[in-house]
Amino acid sequence: MTTADAIITLELGHYRLREQIAGSAYGVIWRASGPRATPDVAIKLINREQMTRALPAQRARWIDSASNEIAFLQSLEPWDERHIVRLLDSGWHDGLPVLALELMATDLGKHVAALKASGAGLPFGRALAWIGQLNQALAKVHQYGWRYLDLKPANVLLDPLLGSVKLADFGTNRELGGATLHSYAGTANWQAPEQFFPGADGSYASGAGSDYFSLGALFYFLVTGGVPLRFCADCGSAYRAHHTAGAAVLREAHGGAIPAALQPDEERHFAERIGQTHPQARLPALALLRALLQPDPAHRPRHAIQISRMLAAIQGSLPARGASPVQELIHGMGRPTAGNAWRSIQGA
Repeated sequence: MTTADAIITLELGHYRLREQIAGSAYGVIWRASGPRATPDVAIKLINREQMTRALPAQRARWIDSASNEIAFLQSLEPWDERHIVRLLDSGWHDGLPVLALELMATDLGKHVAALKASGAGLPFGRALAWIGQLNQALAKVHQYGWRYLDLKPANVLLDPLLGSVKLADFGTNRELGGATLHSYAGTANWQAPEQFFPGADGSYASGAGSDYFSLGALFYFLVTGGVPLRFCADCGSAYRAHHTAGAAVLREAHGGAIPAALQPDEERHFAERIGQTHPQARLPALALLRALLQPDPAHRPRHAIQISRMLAAIQGSLPARGASPVQELIHGMGRPTAGNAWRSIQGA
């Protein structure tokens, strides 16, 4: 069992585990001290306790997922990492792959929950900016030949000082090219219909459009102050109760049909929340939400540029803002990248 003060030795340095900060059935995240005079990092380990109980095929899938995540992050150019979490180091520990990632302050799920608990709301302009940044991150994932398939608040890390977000956790990535059918992947509460409801042969036919559906679900979540889409909540409940068989149970409850992704009362609630502060933005924002949440992936935006144009239309309806903050100009300066890891800091 991994404990605090354990030393993890990777390719570029040694890391002392300090405290566990997150965990799941698949992975465990620790805050760790990095090489001398460097910031703390997030060490991502495969959950060893679950590994000992899993079947050989499941253990192999978890190792492959971690290895694929490392390979993807290593393939990024430094300029591609603006809204994707940086890989600082990697290697193996006790026979399992390990990642050392930049440590971010929190994630969107925790941030929205904290705002809700304090009675504060997320400014619409900020929600819009974060959706734009995530659209850029997904564009990079797709550009490198992958579909992300697990966009959710917990996988979006937040830098409150810069007011920016980064996409994290790429273990669910599947290749875009070649055969599109695959086994179940992702998180039921945030999935597109084609991710949750399998075809007749039991496989799933997802694509880049599946990521755009999840982006729409996240857009609704941010604008409404942490309220999930009913479709997503129902899929999550069905999965918790019946695992992948929950798809059939949910269809049966709706007369054999896949339930609607966006209900009329949800459209009204979304528009009303925006109308409280930016009434002129209601219609273009609702147009984007409807486009992203189309049940048929063929009717969703085809690429990030189309989404960017719709975001620009929303932004254009808002009052003019001043110049971009200085933080945007220095974003990423002096930080390690997947290309140079800690060497740029150590050599300073």
